[in-house]
Amino acid sequence: MKKVSNILPVFVLNCGSSSIKFMIRDVANGKVYLTGVADAIGSKKASLHYCHAGADKQQQSIRGDFADAMRLVLEVVRQSDKAKALIGVGHRVVHGGEYFSASVVIDSEVTDRIRACIKLAPLHNPANLMGIEQAQAVFPQLTHVAVFDTAFHHSLPAHAYIYALPYYLYRDHHIRRYGFHGTNHRYVSHVAADLLNKSLEDSHIISAHLGNGCSLAAIAGGKSVDTTMGLTPLEGLVMGTRCGNIDPSIPGLLIAQHGLSPEAVDQLLNHQSGLLGISELSNDMRELSLAVEQGNQQAKLAIDIFCYQLAKQIAAISVALPCIDALVFTGGIGENAAVIRHQVIAQLQHLKFKIDPVKNTQTNENSDISAVDSTAILVVKANEEAMIAQDVLSLTGE
Repeated sequence: MKKVSNILPVFVLNCGSSSIKFMIRDVANGKVYLTGVADAIGSKKASLHYCHAGADKQQQSIRGDFADAMRLVLEVVRQSDKAKALIGVGHRVVHGGEYFSASVVIDSEVTDRIRACIKLAPLHNPANLMGIEQAQAVFPQLTHVAVFDTAFHHSLPAHAYIYALPYYLYRDHHIRRYGFHGTNHRYVSHVAADLLNKSLEDSHIISAHLGNGCSLAAIAGGKSVDTTMGLTPLEGLVMGTRCGNIDPSIPGLLIAQHGLSPEAVDQLLNHQSGLLGISELSNDMRELSLAVEQGNQQAKLAIDIFCYQLAKQIAAISVALPCIDALVFTGGIGENAAVIRHQVIAQLQHLKFKIDPVKNTQTNENSDISAVDSTAILVVKANEEAMIAQDVLSLTGE
């Protein structure tokens, strides 16, 4: 990644469907001058939490809708002593369709294309657009950059992204696998290459982004060559509330035989399945692990299914690479759940993965937890914000 010596703060904005994460991060030295999140927007529990560097954490309630929350966030950013020094604004955008294979400076054509992708990400792209429009109004003098979750996966070969459906559905309607979490997978590939003392161009990595949403990416020479999420973030691994891969006839069966509406099926697959659906307890791996210790067999089943499907798909995606230099765990579960890492690796010994039990429980921000005779197993702290800020720097010409 590009190295600089000046003080170069970037405002990073990540608008979700009901949350807004934000940060002022210095591209030159990695310092974070402001960090915050607006949560549960649109509900009675909506609140804004933020912290300026060197100051106490602040909290306030949010009354109103997403636009009201966005106005509060932007006012907090304006109050930062680094606001006048900002070199640009980086916006996370979930879906760029087939339009964008890299981050871009935002203009009217870019916003039109982000709007055209709403049909592919109806929960997220509208929020991304609102964040762009309001931030541009408050900081019109700055360069605004869109960083797409899908862009990193544009290097997938056709045999990896085309579904085995009638070809006209791709040709005429762009129904294909796009992949997500690309910004963090890209970041992980850089850090992993450094930890391996290899050039990015000569590295072959499987990145496992494990949080409430989960995905794998096979990365060869810094380029994604396969990934587990598809047209939407529902495909692939078992996740917090998403089912991942299932028999595609199940939705039709639920509609025809069980009387569910298409909307109810979508809600079930995206928000009532995964760890939550199996355990009937929680989508939080920490709560489930505690429940297992207390003898909850359904929580154990949920974790067993999660780990088995993860190991199974790590093995499957390995065929996209000529060799494996490292398997990387990242994201909230990937970074913090030593028991999950151990259970997954125990099912991958045929790929020459062996975990060091002591290293596995003593990780720091970026760690090697592999045994001496193992292919490298790394833990890398997720940092989409660093990648977004770096892209802003690259596109502003600073």
